[in-house]
Amino acid sequence: MKIHHIAICVDDIVDALDWYCSKFNFEVEYQDDSWALLSFENTKVALVLPEQHPPHLAFEHNNASEFGELKTHRDGTASVYINDPFGNIIELLNLPRGASY
Repeated sequence: MKIHHIAICVDDIVDALDWYCSKFNFEVEYQDDSWALLSFENTKVALVLPEQHPPHLAFEHNNASEFGELKTHRDGTASVYINDPFGNIIELLNLPRGASY
């Protein structure tokens, strides 16, 4: 298992991308009106709108379906969200074989 991304909530995707682009060196892997995925050397950060996605920590997991029914996302990934005992949201991603989203 490895960390796939950390999702943080922002009020505006474009404004957040502008700020992160001006402060840090990263690649924008995906962007739309409700979220963006930024790639750094050692991990990824998702910028999400609170009404669209919860803040969370996402792990790649070979058997994510063991934690519940997987939902397929628009980028080809499939995942399930669970809560840890402390109220934190964890996303378990089952990536298509060979994918590195």
